[in-house]
Amino acid sequence: MVPEGSNGGEAARAWADALAAWAIPDDIVRAAPESPWIHPPEMFVAPEEIADSPSHERARDVVAPGGSVLDVGCGGGVAAFAICPPATDVVGVDQQPEMLSLFAATAERRGVKATTVLGQWPDVASRVPPADVVTAHHVVYNVSDLEPFLRALDDHALARVVLELPDAHPLSAMNDAWQYFWGLERPSKPTVDDLMNVIADCGFAAQRRSWTSAPRGTVELERMVRFTRIRLCLPESRDDDVRDYLGAHPVSRSRDLSTIWWDHAPSG
Repeated sequence: MVPEGSNGGEAARAWADALAAWAIPDDIVRAAPESPWIHPPEMFVAPEEIADSPSHERARDVVAPGGSVLDVGCGGGVAAFAICPPATDVVGVDQQPEMLSLFAATAERRGVKATTVLGQWPDVASRVPPADVVTAHHVVYNVSDLEPFLRALDDHALARVVLELPDAHPLSAMNDAWQYFWGLERPSKPTVDDLMNVIADCGFAAQRRSWTSAPRGTVELERMVRFTRIRLCLPESRDDDVRDYLGAHPVSRSRDLSTIWWDHAPSG
């Protein structure tokens, strides 16, 4: 999560306050056998055939053959490699070395020129070159100090910034599980509407398209049990309980998403 440090406008403060409410109570975290904030790299591998989407289309619109992409919070690089071609030059920024290794290996396999930068955005922005299009997919719900994050994206975009995110906080899908296992009420904000308010306060003329993702591939049950148990701060001895819960509460394989984009307007 990007450290707080900017007062920002009212919308940005509301965003930061809403994200802070997602903190797990200290007593639950202290008793957890593993950190619940996991992002297993194997879940972010870019498939050989990347399905097209409104996000990829809006990025591809402004990239000429041989163009460049900067992918912030790149993970395995789906956002970048989906527009290669026409792009041939990609930069991936991520705070997990394992994700950057995955990004670089995928670029090599696809014959794409790639640069990786380890660190948090916008802390590392000064070390990153501009690109025709800047993408940040499924990242902003991890960013509390949102205005400088967004402004640094815009500063690095020669043509356009493209964001993709779920309409609701991605962890909200586990709200019922937290209530079931811990009796804990979880938040409902922020949402994509709150993000649009922050973007408007930044002065960016953003557009938004809402869409529903195609059903995702199934995840092997035992892996899903493990991930769910860790995120719920439960010990391994509760695997059977988690398995039973998942059987009675199947996870939706589709998600309501939004693509948000704006064109960079050079100053002066």
